[in-house]
Amino acid sequence: MTNTCPKKGSTTLSLMRFTKMHGLGNDYVYLDCWNDFPDTYLPDFARLVSKRHTGIGADGLILLCQPTPGTDADAQMIMFNADGSESEMCGNGLRCVAKLAYDNGHLPETALSQPVFFETGAGILSVQLKEGTTQERSVSVDMGQPRLDGEQIPTLIDATPPLQHNFTIAGESYPITAIGMGNPHAVCFVDDAETTAVQAAGSTIEHHELFPNRTNVEFVSRLPDENGIPCLRQRTWERGSGETQACGTGACATLVAAILTGYITQREAIIRLNGGDLHISWPDDFENIIMTGPATTIFTGNIS
Repeated sequence: MTNTCPKKGSTTLSLMRFTKMHGLGNDYVYLDCWNDFPDTYLPDFARLVSKRHTGIGADGLILLCQPTPGTDADAQMIMFNADGSESEMCGNGLRCVAKLAYDNGHLPETALSQPVFFETGAGILSVQLKEGTTQERSVSVDMGQPRLDGEQIPTLIDATPPLQHNFTIAGESYPITAIGMGNPHAVCFVDDAETTAVQAAGSTIEHHELFPNRTNVEFVSRLPDENGIPCLRQRTWERGSGETQACGTGACATLVAAILTGYITQREAIIRLNGGDLHISWPDDFENIIMTGPATTIFTGNIS
């Protein structure tokens, strides 16, 4: 029998509803704040829920909110990394928050046939939801144009685009290309991403003075083509979170860096992440980057 009687002296704690979702294993705790914004210090809350052993466990916290009045957006995404720092954008997170907005009735039915627009720290981005289930749905995101200027990325690398710099860490050479996708990225092409010292090199580059806002770091190697499309293996060291299962903006930055440096000659690629594959295309230098991949709901719950 369940004891429903409150203990003497106990107090009733307010509960906050959350949804745990992931895009190729890049997992976040999501709050639907459409009608009720949480009355809590969000950086601390992000650190609390992100802890793998004593919290819910996630790469960070993402809030689904109404758009800022006067903006041409249907919804807004606000996100925090696992260390409590606020981030501009996450491609995997945007796919998931779009699915959450649709599942919770905040988007029109036409969202399955027409693009919807999300306000993010990287600007307003177009999202196209595709057919799927309540558990998983494919989503395409118009990621906009890459930022190649040092001030926009931002980075202090003094060169003409593509901005490149060589790091030497523990005797190993790490040549990077700096790309901005609304958040900063340093893409490093290596012989074998599987054996690269991602933690040591990623942490060093993330905190280097050349990146005033820190940076995400992608370690990338070439795999055999699949159906005539280049396949790139990517491991990501995410700013404020460490190595993650996937990074959508990082996959876009990888494709841009691969094209600009001649690493590949085609303008699309399969980006193989720890958590699965993303398809990224950049038709030409003057068009936007399109990212397509899954958004998956894991579970919902309440936290006090």
